[in-house]
Amino acid sequence: MSIFKDKVLLITGGTGSFGNAVLRRFLDSDIKEIRIFSRDEKKQDDMRHALQNPKVKFYIGNVRDKGSVDVAMKGVNYVFSAAALKQVPSCEFFPIEAVNTNVMGTENVLNSAIEHGVESVVVLSTDKAAYPINAMGMSKALMEKVAVAKGRELGEGAKTTICCTRYGNVMASRGSVIPLWVEQMMEGKHITITDPNMTRFMMTLDDAVDLVIYAFTHAHNGDLFVQKAPAATLETLATALKEIYKTDTEVKIIGTRHGEKLYETLVTREEMVRAVDMGDYYRIPCDTRDLNYDKFFTKGNEEVSKIEDYHSHNTRRLDVEGMKELLMKLRFIREDMGLEARAKAREIRSE
Repeated sequence: MSIFKDKVLLITGGTGSFGNAVLRRFLDSDIKEIRIFSRDEKKQDDMRHALQNPKVKFYIGNVRDKGSVDVAMKGVNYVFSAAALKQVPSCEFFPIEAVNTNVMGTENVLNSAIEHGVESVVVLSTDKAAYPINAMGMSKALMEKVAVAKGRELGEGAKTTICCTRYGNVMASRGSVIPLWVEQMMEGKHITITDPNMTRFMMTLDDAVDLVIYAFTHAHNGDLFVQKAPAATLETLATALKEIYKTDTEVKIIGTRHGEKLYETLVTREEMVRAVDMGDYYRIPCDTRDLNYDKFFTKGNEEVSKIEDYHSHNTRRLDVEGMKELLMKLRFIREDMGLEARAKAREIRSE
């Protein structure tokens, strides 16, 4: 018997890549009910017809509207908060929209969860929240601060536990670079690379769901969980894809786009000082200081100056063969290779 037996799980942003992955993992479990909450009625309708599963319930709403969140929250035991604006360019041009969804929307979810006595909430974050340089990362960093502060206020022994999970690049999630490059190869176009030496963490959606379940079962209030992951350069990734698809597609270097980093940080050095190594994960407990300003001027931590961030330039680096092995775990690539029956239309290349 799992901790989810006969329980109700709510997934906000449930029609996105993460929501779909979490849904698939829980469908065959002993959970009682899974609620999909999102503002996209077309995607909900597609999911409803594809699943035909009475265990899955659908709620139309927007995290910006707490009233619609409250309707979906009644009787819920666990919440996975994945609703977000996550595209770097769109958030860059419309930053207040990112704030309204990622920060204020998440606060609505957390407040509703607390009011309805939810047992545990896991909030989805991103490596772009560590030392953020773009609006999406900044809004996610603020979202983390809101979630951690709520957890700290609740404290140990509270009815509701709130924590965050921070991810690197999730391979083949909707709008990411792997489906784009495969599409470019299939259409005979150049593969467009910003900088061949740029590194990104590489993890599958299944890895990401593992972290969600780990957080649900191990979190203390205000915790931040990070999964250790290998990284690869964009050049290695492109080479691996070309070898899998047996194509000699030309690579075109277009230069770094606005808001992009050479490498991504998953854990800052300030966080590494208090991080607890859990084997496959880092658990970063919340800062328990109160608002006593004297401490900020008289008590520092010399260890911060001696430690390094955990980032995609200093983690385990994949070579082409290692990257190919990881890519072959992606469902749409196995489908393209004829190794698995096609579950989606050929033109839909996301997990």
